[in-house]
Amino acid sequence: MIFEREGNSTIVYQENISLLKFLENLNSAYGKLKNDHIIVNLFSFSKLSSDDILEFLELSNTHRNANKSFVLVTDKVSYDEIPDEISLVPTVQEALDLIEMEDIERDLEL
Repeated sequence: MIFEREGNSTIVYQENISLLKFLENLNSAYGKLKNDHIIVNLFSFSKLSSDDILEFLELSNTHRNANKSFVLVTDKVSYDEIPDEISLVPTVQEALDLIEMEDIERDLEL
């Protein structure tokens, strides 16, 4: 698992492993990441389904309940196919933009 800090966010890239093993590793590393906004870059997975994305729902809810952003990045699944509780965007730049907007909303208490 590769971590790259960018401002108040951490971008997580996966190694060449299965999605479930990646999720297990991400949950194990969560203690180090819990104070940052988290961007999970899923571009190295050649195939993803909406069910695969739902595997991140519990971690996403936990992180968002702590007033932090949790964003998944892939263009393999449409955001129309997943519940609103999961933030999904097609590029890392859009993830950074979304986090900036969510920070503004939190600052304004919206």
